[in-house]
Amino acid sequence: MRYLGIDTSNYTTSAALYDSQTKTITQKKMLLPVKAGERGLRQSDAVFHHTVQLPQIIENLFSETECQGKVDGVGVSVFPRREKGSYMPCFLAGKATAHTVSAVLGIPCAEFSHQEGHITAALYSANQLPLLTSSFLAFHISGGTTEALLVQPDSNKIFTVQRVARSLDLKAGQLIDRVGVMLGLQFPCGKELEILSDSSTQRFHMRPTMKGADCCLSGLENQCRNMLTNGEQPADIARFCMSGVLSVLIGMADILQKQYPSLPILFSGGVASNRMLRAVLSDRYNAFFAEPEFSADNAAGIAVLSALQANGGWI
Repeated sequence: MRYLGIDTSNYTTSAALYDSQTKTITQKKMLLPVKAGERGLRQSDAVFHHTVQLPQIIENLFSETECQGKVDGVGVSVFPRREKGSYMPCFLAGKATAHTVSAVLGIPCAEFSHQEGHITAALYSANQLPLLTSSFLAFHISGGTTEALLVQPDSNKIFTVQRVARSLDLKAGQLIDRVGVMLGLQFPCGKELEILSDSSTQRFHMRPTMKGADCCLSGLENQCRNMLTNGEQPADIARFCMSGVLSVLIGMADILQKQYPSLPILFSGGVASNRMLRAVLSDRYNAFFAEPEFSADNAAGIAVLSALQANGGWI
């Protein structure tokens, strides 16, 4: 049984095929084009680029597989989070394509949230899908989200999420992109900022700004701008930025471990692909991480979710 997953986020056009017998995933994705010096796209532009790129992505995906168009189900992300008011037009491109495929092939179409896809992709990548049968904490750290979720199994929806901590202002990915553009890097800036940060010899020990288990990140942007104005080296500014993100994640996780003792911790989202964050957090909490290709925006988790839903949630 093969399941097609589609995700059209604010960063990436992606499609994936999941083979439920071999448990293997084939995926293709393409970043949305952003002009140098800009920090993202208008939603209308994102929808346009997805409309152009998605047929190419799907054609390339099927050209590398042996299924020759045979698909048993299709899944798609249709909103950022599964909560009231969560909506972004960019997901309409994927939704339209998925429902078209469903109608033409006469196969079921399952709708999920972008966030649910991130969680599932991370579990698949870390070989931890069995965690879906119990409770765990999941951090989703990206340009649109910086929050911690209590994930619990659900007989109808596979799992449910309850937000237990979040950033009260900037998201971690937003901060990284703003600082990166400030330093002349190409948006999205995560990979380039990581490389720049790794070249710094400075080490920063920082106290996070916390309100309970929630965090604040906007002050870090101001501090990075001040460092640039004062002539600090770009590599040191990048290192300071990433050290600040790490400090707030530790602050959130330390508090949540006291509130939810013994629960496993999973990190997903594009920011979670940063090597420094992964090394420190995995050592400190014995946490699970997706491999980088499954941390950034992808359709792999959506494909797996569509298979799980078709099979009644069985792993």
